[in-house]
Amino acid sequence: MLDKPPAIDPALLARFAAIVGERNAITDPQAQLPYLVELRDMYRGRTPMVLRPSSTAEIVQILELANATATPIVPQGGNTGLVGGQIALNNEMVLSLTRLDRIREVDPTSNTITCEAGVTLQRARDAAVAVDRLYPQLLPSEGTCTIGGNLSTNAGGTAALAYGVARSHVLGVEVVLADGRILNNLNKLKKDNTGYDLKDLFIGAEGTLGVITAAVLRLVPRPRAVETAFAGVASPTAALALLGIAADAAGSGVTSFELMPRGGIELVLRHAAGCRDPLSSPHPWYVLIELSSQAPTGLRTVMEGLLAQGFERGIVGDAAIADSLDQAKTLWRLRELFAEVQRHEGGSIKHDVSVPVAAVPAFLADADAAVGALVPRARPLPFGHLGDGNIHYNVSQPPGADKAGFLARWDDVNAAVFAVVEKYGGSISAEHGIGVMKRDLLPTVKDPVALDLMRSLKRLLDPKNILNPGKVL
Repeated sequence: MLDKPPAIDPALLARFAAIVGERNAITDPQAQLPYLVELRDMYRGRTPMVLRPSSTAEIVQILELANATATPIVPQGGNTGLVGGQIALNNEMVLSLTRLDRIREVDPTSNTITCEAGVTLQRARDAAVAVDRLYPQLLPSEGTCTIGGNLSTNAGGTAALAYGVARSHVLGVEVVLADGRILNNLNKLKKDNTGYDLKDLFIGAEGTLGVITAAVLRLVPRPRAVETAFAGVASPTAALALLGIAADAAGSGVTSFELMPRGGIELVLRHAAGCRDPLSSPHPWYVLIELSSQAPTGLRTVMEGLLAQGFERGIVGDAAIADSLDQAKTLWRLRELFAEVQRHEGGSIKHDVSVPVAAVPAFLADADAAVGALVPRARPLPFGHLGDGNIHYNVSQPPGADKAGFLARWDDVNAAVFAVVEKYGGSISAEHGIGVMKRDLLPTVKDPVALDLMRSLKRLLDPKNILNPGKVL
């Protein structure tokens, strides 16, 4: 953490409050709590004021004043981040973007939607559906997370296999820079070869280079058919072989391919009401497969065919295909609750890593061995997006162990897992970002030249270091 900054002069706070109005300048500690405590309660912040602007013009005024007075600002979307990047840890001002919630335009002919930063992912997806299109970002927190937050963290999700991560969906952005200038790059053009593509500087920068206030996002045709299946397999190697069969059968129509171990499924069944085992007998591992198609018929046959190949080759032990939307939601609920239920088992040390898809089975075996040697009886519960090599390698405490004692080993377990990630040419942050959690690790894994360029860009765009100081770099 940074050293505690000096208290902000009450007269300066009054100037900030005047920009957004007293109702939207929150100083009451109780009312501030939703902005200062993150989802997993790992980081708790403090702030003299939460500012809730309702327009880009107000953000311009806020950043002009912050820059002139060297007042640090932490931009925040829906507060669903998992690495502490959105929390004011050193008494900075919080800039909540949730009131910038207008959908400025939906253009089905150009296949675009223009959203302000505070629009929730679910609202953007619903607006796309209303014009028979799909906004293809899909996250469990869609009702709370915001477009600005998704872009600032370059969020991934369960549909990234087919459609890519947040960066893939952006055609243009509107960004307020640290000095209050507006970078107006809100174009809908798929072809715009006029120099440096500046929008990518701000996507994934976690609010350290500028504040994204709006974006033009690409839409895709809405699928006419979706099929969902849940298959039991013997190992990650078998799951990878099934992924190959699915890709051969459906190509880019494989929109999700999620991997889960039996131990995690048992936790969901134990702790989540209304969930049931979808197969008649247990299997060591499971995959959740989703196929999508623009053709209204024939997709069921494709799903049945790829599963049949899996049975014939001894890859699939058992499988169930959803016969309705409700059944599909039931299968997805098992996956969506996977991380949440782990808290009922005590401490959980979490990792968001990626390795080449072909290396996932070997990575899992080596990581399990490394963790087992370090913390005997610890329970690795890795799950995630096998189709793009992104594994959430979570480790639950040994049964009956002291939670605090186990969590005190966080850095040790991180080091062991990250060493295996490095061995296979992977990344220590696949889709959650760097924030503060991995800030000090970044210099150990990032190319030195790349890190130097990142620091140079930070100095250029935010010379007074007022935007999310202490995060990422």
